[in-house]
Amino acid sequence: MAEVGIDISVQKSKDLDALRNLEFDYVVTLCDNAREFCPYFPANTKVIHQGFNDPPKLAGGTIDKEDAMEHYRRVRDEIRMFVEGLTSALKEEAQ
Repeated sequence: MAEVGIDISVQKSKDLDALRNLEFDYVVTLCDNAREFCPYFPANTKVIHQGFNDPPKLAGGTIDKEDAMEHYRRVRDEIRMFVEGLTSALKEEAQ
């Protein structure tokens, strides 16, 4: 992520229990595992799923670190394109 100017060094995963008292308009899942095990959200929460390949699985058979990184970079860029288009897609959907 640092390669594209995004600092995630202080970010960490959160357990859903830590978010229990929050209400969400949208929940976005990016992998099939998350989609399968995503908890129930109230009816007013829209769940959006967009699956992406799992970079560690793709990189598992690579020869060196640089070959492995190509998988991570590709998926990172695909997610970026999805996120950049998400606002427009949500606005169109609301109309």
